[in-house]
Amino acid sequence: MGVADEERAKPQRLLLTVEMEFDFSSAAISDRVTKTIDYFAVAQHVLKFGEGRSWKLIEKLVTDVADEVLSEFHPQSVTVEVKKFAFPQARHVSVSLTKKPRRIGHAQEGGVGYP
Repeated sequence: MGVADEERAKPQRLLLTVEMEFDFSSAAISDRVTKTIDYFAVAQHVLKFGEGRSWKLIEKLVTDVADEVLSEFHPQSVTVEVKKFAFPQARHVSVSLTKKPRRIGHAQEGGVGYP
């Protein structure tokens, strides 16, 4: 079935929520933003990441944003939620995804690794 052309014809209002898990204990002790993830920098990066791009599915958008935040800011995990206000009969629809960084395992005999 896919996404209707009418729905993609004009930009849509979306609400993104990005939650990151990170050990900020050294930031709490030092009171220095350099010891934690700067959430303003994350917000600006995500906004810039979306400029000039489009997605057909919010499922792809949450995946791409989660991957970008993991890659650029290195939290222990990230949860991205996208709310879409597409239907008058509903307040919103949403998709949420939690991801952790991929851990590269040690090679095992025969080329099989452990995650």
